[in-house]
Amino acid sequence: MSLDKAVERGNESSAPISTAVAAVTNGNGNGTGAAPSNASYRLRLNPNQDHKADNYDDLGMEFTPLLFSSLERYLPPNLLNASRDTKYKYMRNILRRYSTEGERTRDQKHREYRQKIISNYQPLYRELYTLNPSSFFVQSFWKAFSANDKNRDESIRSIMSEPAPGVYTFDMLQPSFCDMLLSEVENFEKWVHETKFRIMRPNTMNKYGAVLDDFGMESMLEKLMEEFIRHISKIFFLDVGGYSLDSHHGFVVEYGMDRDVELGFHVDDSEVTLNVCLGKNFTGGELFFRGVRCEKHVNTETHPEEIYDHAHLPGRAIIHRGRHRHGARATTSGQRMNLLLWCRSSVFRELRKHQKEYLNWCAECRREKQARLQQSVTAKKMELLVSQGDGGDFNPR
Repeated sequence: MSLDKAVERGNESSAPISTAVAAVTNGNGNGTGAAPSNASYRLRLNPNQDHKADNYDDLGMEFTPLLFSSLERYLPPNLLNASRDTKYKYMRNILRRYSTEGERTRDQKHREYRQKIISNYQPLYRELYTLNPSSFFVQSFWKAFSANDKNRDESIRSIMSEPAPGVYTFDMLQPSFCDMLLSEVENFEKWVHETKFRIMRPNTMNKYGAVLDDFGMESMLEKLMEEFIRHISKIFFLDVGGYSLDSHHGFVVEYGMDRDVELGFHVDDSEVTLNVCLGKNFTGGELFFRGVRCEKHVNTETHPEEIYDHAHLPGRAIIHRGRHRHGARATTSGQRMNLLLWCRSSVFRELRKHQKEYLNWCAECRREKQARLQQSVTAKKMELLVSQGDGGDFNPR
């Protein structure tokens, strides 16, 4: 099977995000994509990171409320302190211009699907639905992010290990949080079984697991991305969006002899992927990584320095670019459950449409560029040698 066809796809409720950024402006005020017919509707390329966005949850809208909270940071400076209604109408006009009727209809149906679940499902642990760093995270992780602005980046670096290029691991979740989340997912699946409610699975490759966003954890995971994963991405993944991550797909996957056993070689539909083992007792299930590739080079060979296998430990996280090719080996006994957060950047995705050739985050693109450079240098040396009338024993290396 071609790896292109094995790209994991999550739910598509965030589709309008990727289309909206055609109105994003660069530093000169020019659109990165086709400008809207009313050119006054523009977003900034870089968000105001210090701006506290309004909450839009109470508005009955055709787009997800979290999308408006994310986009608000990209508004022109003169609008950041405008009334919520003014900002809402401004952003809605942009979104309507860059999303199709079909996308809006699909988005509305998915919101109705989520609302039906949330209205009927009774959570087991309501404290899981609001981000509480002191009870969710291990002390080392929480302490690193609590450092002052001047020292925060270095503090975050200090808790990270890089066992392979572009792959970072760190201790993240407390055992009590892992146990509670496992119980919450089991409770949700029990409700699904008893009510015979038909749910959407995390993606096309996993037949087991649950989308956490769909039963009420969307806001909690959004804060996790905004307040923690964005900072990690800014330090380690500037080439695929950095701090501009603005949407997510959060879910839990299940592996075992009576569940999904393994996961084939693939890339994620994300810019940055967070993967945290929750437990339980299991053997096997190692992740294997085989290098970062763009769409053009996704099926190219793996080089020795790109080979890395990662063994899961409950509470320990691994974070990597979504385009880092990977898979999961068979879980040979017990049951393994992992929390995944696919983080996406609408700005990066829009800008990527205009990058037709070299992509600095693709290892194969870099190799091809180096090969072309070497050929150019060699050709120039030969040209100079011939012009001097001495082509004898020249070694072009």
